[in-house]
Amino acid sequence: MADPKGFLNHGREVAKSRPVDVRLKDWNEVYVPGSLLPIISKQASRCMDCGIPFCHNGCPLGNLIPEWNDYAYREDWAAASERLHATNNFPEFTGRLCPAPCESACVLGINQPAVTIKNVEVSIIDKAWDSGDVEPQIPERLSGKTVAVIGSGPAGLAAAQQLTRAGHTVAVYERADRIGGLLRYGIPEFKMEKRHINRRIEQMRAEGTRFRTGIEIGRDLKATDLKKRYDAVVIAAGATTARDLPVPGRELKGVHQAMEYLPLANKVQEGDYVTSPISAEGKHVVVIGGGDTGADCVGTAHRQGAASVTQLEIMPRPGEDRAPHQPWPTFPMLYKVTSAHEEGGERVYSVSTTHFEGDEDGNVQWLHLTEVEFIDGKLTPKPGTERKIPAQLVTLAMGFTGPDRDNGLVDQFGLGLDERGNIARDADFQTNVPGVFVAGDAGRGQSLIVWAIAEGRSAARGCDRFLTGASELPAPIRPTDRSLMV
Repeated sequence: MADPKGFLNHGREVAKSRPVDVRLKDWNEVYVPGSLLPIISKQASRCMDCGIPFCHNGCPLGNLIPEWNDYAYREDWAAASERLHATNNFPEFTGRLCPAPCESACVLGINQPAVTIKNVEVSIIDKAWDSGDVEPQIPERLSGKTVAVIGSGPAGLAAAQQLTRAGHTVAVYERADRIGGLLRYGIPEFKMEKRHINRRIEQMRAEGTRFRTGIEIGRDLKATDLKKRYDAVVIAAGATTARDLPVPGRELKGVHQAMEYLPLANKVQEGDYVTSPISAEGKHVVVIGGGDTGADCVGTAHRQGAASVTQLEIMPRPGEDRAPHQPWPTFPMLYKVTSAHEEGGERVYSVSTTHFEGDEDGNVQWLHLTEVEFIDGKLTPKPGTERKIPAQLVTLAMGFTGPDRDNGLVDQFGLGLDERGNIARDADFQTNVPGVFVAGDAGRGQSLIVWAIAEGRSAARGCDRFLTGASELPAPIRPTDRSLMV
């Protein structure tokens, strides 16, 4: 594939970021527009004809990475786009947001920096949009069958697009006022500008997919009534129940879940607000949780003009190199510096919040914490390490525990749950209720965007087979498949 000596002749180069002092003044994506195209052919040439491309194992979509690397090296962008779309409905999303487990599994990564697979991917799809190579794929004939998709995140959109292209009449129900799910309101604009979602939605509309916003199944429309209207239902409602922090002072004003804070900042960019009702401007901000959602809160606080930003993580700081118990090609837990971390703030590891302290008006002012260590396999507070830090805005970014149980969707359908509280499904992604399928985080639990798209594609195949008796749609994963990790 590509240049047989490419990996010997060229080192790894990644997308260039705009200067911090410039990008903090706006909400545009952090990368320099157009900076990848001049270098991307050489980067694609580093794909080394490895014989067994383990990048396929790292990617749940089964992306044909060596093939589109070869086309990108040869600058055959139309062919590269075709190969890219063969396995991925939305490469502009994954190319910007996925943590790239494919790169962790890259064979070159055994003893050299891996191929910049993610950068090649986003270059191909951006070039395809600019060149007009992304067109609606309208089905030749309609099946006469109808499908409701609940949720418009990556899993729901992927399922809807696949089922529409199979000839079914598909309606997507979204409880928010705009389509996109967490892509729309959970991902800050500086990580992915929402124009990328908007043009995919227009493509899907042209293909025949219908969208219904502002309707929450279970509250605004009973699940039983929805099932009567449609021949099949795909639930892709996500795992939106946030993990909470039940410590004294949690009720103080200024302590919010990340998904209360982030959507409001995105709504400002949509023009719904002039300023966010929950703003970090001039405040000492503490973000609890060291993952990607926490980093999104950090970057948002910077742009809102926070006085200081501190991110807390209960686990020890990861190493900068692979640990011996996380060998190639598994996805390693490494110390990661995101664009938000480049912009400032402090990261504190191995600490646990004990309580919050407020003023006489009930506003949070201080966060009390203690250092923790592993003793007999359990995180235990270290005596004498208690201290407090200023905190006038606190965001909880500690992950999600499962699908929403308060809106009635699960109970009204009569859905069974697995031992982790996710919606249970069989090998075809079908729940215990015939004709009702589940895809994405609602069935898998909190996961990555690339897994969500793979789930949506696979659930679409199961749904198509239920409706017609057979299906030619691809199913890249099984419900029991898991990330290549140890």
